Amino acid sequence: MIRDWQPAPDLLAGRVILLTGAGGGIGRPLAETLAAHGAELVLLDRSIPALEAVDDAIVAAGHTRPALYPMDFSGATEADYQALAETLEKEFGRLDGLVHNAALQATLRPLAHTDTAHWLRLLQVNLTAPFLLTRNLLGLLARSEDASVVSVSDEVAVAPRAYWNAYAVSKSGLETLTRIFAEETETNTGIRFNVFDPGIVRTPMRKLAYPAEDASRHRPPDDPGLMRAFLWLLSPESRPHTGKRWRLEALLGTGA
Repeated sequence: MIRDWQPAPDLLAGRVILLTGAGGGIGRPLAETLAAHGAELVLLDRSIPALEAVDDAIVAAGHTRPALYPMDFSGATEADYQALAETLEKEFGRLDGLVHNAALQATLRPLAHTDTAHWLRLLQVNLTAPFLLTRNLLGLLARSEDASVVSVSDEVAVAPRAYWNAYAVSKSGLETLTRIFAEETETNTGIRFNVFDPGIVRTPMRKLAYPAEDASRHRPPDDPGLMRAFLWLLSPESRPHTGKRWRLEALLGTGA
């Protein structure tokens, strides 16, 4: 769909976008790309040094300084999400985009050897946090004429494999959550909700799952095609699509 599409430099000018997991993996180059196309960013990550490094890179490139919001989803309470929503309302008054990019993974293990603490932590970060974040930000998203919520997922959400345990379950739940939000908001708001599967990307989470594989054959986190897909999903260009699951290869016209 976007094989020949080239985003305009000001594609996201004036759009307020919240990106979770902004400090590393796909998040950092995505933050820099969104800023380069004019977005007013709110960057959320559990690591303050990682957020500051992204902030430095964006400012050094001459783009608008992002707002930084340190937050650890594994220990966040409902009051923390409410406080975030109140801060955004005060500072921006609306939200035009939300990217659920933050996620946790661990070494692959059988379900029989998965302890309860590990299970609960992954579901908390990968599923409960996006629910609480979205629910508390719905009012701000509804104030936008064209708000886009993108949930970053994984192939194991729809094709589960042995040993992916809580990660696969949480991503499957995230996809279902996203589609329910899409149906509940389709007729009475300007919000659209979509799932995006970027495929195999050379990230620290991928290395954790497959430490011995040759990572050089996979896309780097700053892959231009990957960044272009995010830009399309977060811009008015992807209207009126909602409730869909997008695969990067299909979007780029390089796979089924």
